[in-house]
Amino acid sequence: MDKLLIQGGVPLKGEVRISGAKNAALPIMCAALLSRSPLRLTNVPHLRDVTTLLNLLGGMGVAVSLDEKLGLELDAGRLRSPFAPYEMVKTMRASILVLGPLLARCGEARVSLPGGCAIGQRPVDLHIKGLQAMGADIRVEHGYIIARAQRLKGARIFSDLVTVTGTENLMMAACLADGVTFIENAAREPEVVDLANCLKAMGANIEGAGSDVITIKGVSALAGAEHRIMPDRIETGTFLVAAAASGGSVRLRNTSARILEAVVDKLREAGAKITAEDDTIALHMEGPPTSVNVRTAPYPAFPTDMQAQFMALDCIARGTAVLTETIFENRFMHALELQRLGADIEISGNAAVVKGVAQLDGATVMATDLRASASLVIAGLVARGETVVERIYHLDRGYECIEEKLSQLGARIKRVH
Repeated sequence: MDKLLIQGGVPLKGEVRISGAKNAALPIMCAALLSRSPLRLTNVPHLRDVTTLLNLLGGMGVAVSLDEKLGLELDAGRLRSPFAPYEMVKTMRASILVLGPLLARCGEARVSLPGGCAIGQRPVDLHIKGLQAMGADIRVEHGYIIARAQRLKGARIFSDLVTVTGTENLMMAACLADGVTFIENAAREPEVVDLANCLKAMGANIEGAGSDVITIKGVSALAGAEHRIMPDRIETGTFLVAAAASGGSVRLRNTSARILEAVVDKLREAGAKITAEDDTIALHMEGPPTSVNVRTAPYPAFPTDMQAQFMALDCIARGTAVLTETIFENRFMHALELQRLGADIEISGNAAVVKGVAQLDGATVMATDLRASASLVIAGLVARGETVVERIYHLDRGYECIEEKLSQLGARIKRVH
């Protein structure tokens, strides 16, 4: 099993390109199931989750091809099997996103209940209730969601909780439904907007994406299209935090500050100087950061996917910070590993109190989920001596060539097989 070896103490400096967003690419790839014509995608990140989903789509009969510029074409014209088996779904929770498109296109779907990171409950009942409101007959048997509908009907759907994948699943299903669907208390994340933009390029009639009410007027069929995946705001935030924690100076290309304003505001509060242009962000840090309090909440508030990285920053910051996690109930597992490096962290319920220390010391740590992995890498970059991060297959699910990109910025980091 691969691991990362990190020699800490080097400020990150230089320029690096940000990849396309995993959390946008996965639902947009599933949108290909809605059309009999090819969907061409560019700026797709090369990640384990993307490969897993490509294998899943290929098993259903979707033809997959890459061009010389690494553009991805998905052709579901000969879709033959609306079935997502457990073996393909268990490692990636986003696989549930095939449910809505399969049901809308084929009138039936059999999708395994998904897996993914062990960060807490992420029930799929909101997906099921929304599809049932649109007329689907759904039951859960032997770990599979079995859904049928002659043709979905437009409906007014209110979600008790804001759910990104739930919003995306229902929005895709509604594109081919008979009538108008209203999704209320919808997720407002930029990735939802990116999916809506792709669907509209395919001929969908969608209004309100990016607000808490999305309106979809169903059409009889969707066409092929070409779409560029948006930049990854979490990768962007992770590199910005790593630069700030290490006292570095970096410039990130192919990204935008507009998609992570809450993160940029917190970094400025920590003492970072940040300038942004249309597709670049520059950060310069002098001296140790100042502790910043964080409270996660649905977009446009502070993202749960950046909580772990800021905990690593606060570990070596001046002062004491309180990080409150409101999205997932089991997302402080990285705190125990950060303590192995010398961090002063106390957990009480859904809050963590972090007292900054002058120095972390390298040690062997174990990644427990995707974003926890990133926090341990950041801590290793600032720790004295060598840090070994084990179980980095989590990192490969969400960060494209992270050790190569960090090396471009001067980090002493290497992968060991």
